[in-house]
Amino acid sequence: MGFIENSMKNLFILPISILALIYSVNVFPQYQAGRDFQKIPNPLPIKKDGKVEVIEVFWYGCPACYSLEPFVNKWKKDLDQDVKFTKVPIGWNQLHAKLYYTIEALKLGDTAHSAVFTAIHKEGNRLSSEKSILAFLSKIGVQEDEAFKQMNSFSVNQKVKRSIELSRRLKVPAVPIMYVDGKYLVQVKRSTGEMFKTVDYLINIEKSNS
Repeated sequence: MGFIENSMKNLFILPISILALIYSVNVFPQYQAGRDFQKIPNPLPIKKDGKVEVIEVFWYGCPACYSLEPFVNKWKKDLDQDVKFTKVPIGWNQLHAKLYYTIEALKLGDTAHSAVFTAIHKEGNRLSSEKSILAFLSKIGVQEDEAFKQMNSFSVNQKVKRSIELSRRLKVPAVPIMYVDGKYLVQVKRSTGEMFKTVDYLINIEKSNS
């Protein structure tokens, strides 16, 4: 009887062990440095304020950034309160950086940012001059004098300078790219979904350090 009982116990335990293994693999996937993300050699200083900082560096003229935008907007809606998400326009196109911060200053929100991507990538309007940008902003309901004022304001120009400096310090290799707590960079490799899963994984690691 002892042999039979032990055999029955083993038969019962084995499937549970397999299920536990499958569950752990699915719920806690192992992401690896060098494969799924990169460690930054000289990490940025980050405030110890209880928040994990996530930065997306992008450029309006980048097709991959355009494709990623709706996924970013959906993903950020579900972020915990202890995660701070910031978009930063790449410093190599100062005009588009000014456009981004002008939209931010005018409090036009994600709808206006999406309209910029649409104008460039679907309508063929490259927004390659201040005049074309002012005309674009006028189309979406902004008075041209107010748009000009904000676009050339001290605040917007300072933010553009900071974006240039940040791009240099991070040595941004390409866009779109995401940085977690100034320590890790994540790019789209296998899929968009995997990119966000990797970022979420790094956020969970950094929560105890923030």
